[in-house]
Amino acid sequence: MIEDDEDFKAFREEMKGVQPIKAKEKVDVTKKTVPEPSLIHRRQMAVKVETGSNNHLTEEIIDLVHPLDPIEYRSDGVSIGVYRNLKRGQYPIDARLDLHRKKMAEARQDVFQFIQDCQKYDIRSAIILHGKGELSEPKAFLKSCVNTWLKQIPEVIAFHSAQKHHGGVGALYVLIKKSERKKQENKIKFNKGRVD
Repeated sequence: MIEDDEDFKAFREEMKGVQPIKAKEKVDVTKKTVPEPSLIHRRQMAVKVETGSNNHLTEEIIDLVHPLDPIEYRSDGVSIGVYRNLKRGQYPIDARLDLHRKKMAEARQDVFQFIQDCQKYDIRSAIILHGKGELSEPKAFLKSCVNTWLKQIPEVIAFHSAQKHHGGVGALYVLIKKSERKKQENKIKFNKGRVD
């Protein structure tokens, strides 16, 4: 025990005047002043739902797509030949919706109303210009929203990024389901003289 005390005294004598080294913090715990793009995205998506509206399009987080990626969708029942013609831009464009420079809430309402109007007026093929979104933050935000929203509208049976001369990956060809009235007209037209 006495040896330990003398060793300790010797150690203390040697250590006189020694200062601890000040190390830099390895983790920066200061709060960032500029919000992350994902936070901005969540804030933009937190839009208040209009009361009494039948617009069911999502306001939740949307899977982001790349600005230069083509987007596509084909529901069950749409033949490959019909879809191929849509993809090639071979159907006449009967209606157009331009979403450039629109806020998410306004675009959401416009897309919903546009599809409803197309079906009401028996428009089967339309184009939506959403832009590429290369300069937006997050990138391709509106394009991503439109991609998600159109899949949620039962009247939309297919869509595909447009050909270059119609806007390329900044636009979509949209194929819309026939209205019930048009289905009845076709049934009468093609069942001439036949008994069910």
